[in-house]
Amino acid sequence: MYKILSIVVATISLCVSCRTVDGQDRPTPMRIETFEVLSDTLPNRKTYIGHIGSNYESVVQPRISGYLTATLFSSGMPVHKGQLIFRIDGKTQRANMLSAKAALESARARAIEAKNNYERAVPLVGIDAISQSQFDQYTAEYMAAEAAVNSAEQALSNAELELGYADIYAAIDGIISSTDAHIGDFVGPGTQFSTLTTIQNVDTVGVNLSIPMQQYLEYSGRKTFTYDNRGLLSDIVLYLADGTRYPIDGMYNYTKTNISDSMGTIIIVVSFPNPDYSLKAGQFARVCANVGRGTPCVMVPQRCISQTQNVNSVWVIRPDSTAEFREVSLGGAYGGMWAVTDGLSAGEEVALYGSLKLRNGMKVIPVKNSDYE
Repeated sequence: MYKILSIVVATISLCVSCRTVDGQDRPTPMRIETFEVLSDTLPNRKTYIGHIGSNYESVVQPRISGYLTATLFSSGMPVHKGQLIFRIDGKTQRANMLSAKAALESARARAIEAKNNYERAVPLVGIDAISQSQFDQYTAEYMAAEAAVNSAEQALSNAELELGYADIYAAIDGIISSTDAHIGDFVGPGTQFSTLTTIQNVDTVGVNLSIPMQQYLEYSGRKTFTYDNRGLLSDIVLYLADGTRYPIDGMYNYTKTNISDSMGTIIIVVSFPNPDYSLKAGQFARVCANVGRGTPCVMVPQRCISQTQNVNSVWVIRPDSTAEFREVSLGGAYGGMWAVTDGLSAGEEVALYGSLKLRNGMKVIPVKNSDYE
């Protein structure tokens, strides 16, 4: 009986000694959800301010002189290619066309007579009924008459073309501006109304982006300037004056030939489709785009970061399952994630929750959060 009691007392003493340290209960390590730091590339997102420009302009100039008889459009409104927009009094051109028609008929009549004379002379010269010189004269008259017909046909064609110029049609689709000429004004080459109006093509509009040369060389990864910058810009977005985002993304168009002497910038033109003509030439525009290849960084969820008095910090869970307080430098925020530019390395684990309970060197049980896998 004494021996059994001794064994029980020894066992109890052993159990007490296992769960006490210096007379205090040993704390159970806290379970901490963790996230493995990701390696990523931070885009160089830049904003440029400019104005919208039309794709190109068509200058409307009359080819003939005459009195303006009709203006068939509304200023500032869309017109379509082939639409009649001006009409010039074509009486003079019509009279010239009728005269050319009469001249052509006369030339054809003379050509018929010359042809008959030539055809009658052919058998006669074979039997020496007429002299060779007389036959040569019939031949020359026939050839001259045919040439006169060709000339008269060309003159008639020119007269018809001149008459056609009395009606002026839009050469392109676009927005037509106003005109200083009024009905009754004498317009055309050599007059004060040698240009009637312009039409701006706005099916596609452009915005000039001024990029400093130093920034261009840094982000493009080049040492010299090149005109082929198709791969330099991506994710090109246009914002209007009220902050509204234009629903259609832009695209690289071309690089202007000259570099600004005063500003040291290159001009890259980006274009935006404008199918409903909602964008106007001269309109203010703010363009945002990714420039170059991006900057390497690491990413963590925003909830991992504590921000207090301009200090950004994170709790790192070391490989031995102890907590470490660490200050970090942040880049931008993207879709619930922070870009960390300094202080963390890819593959390290950081605490997602419970940062207020953690202490330096504190032992934890890391549990990887599956929501971010």
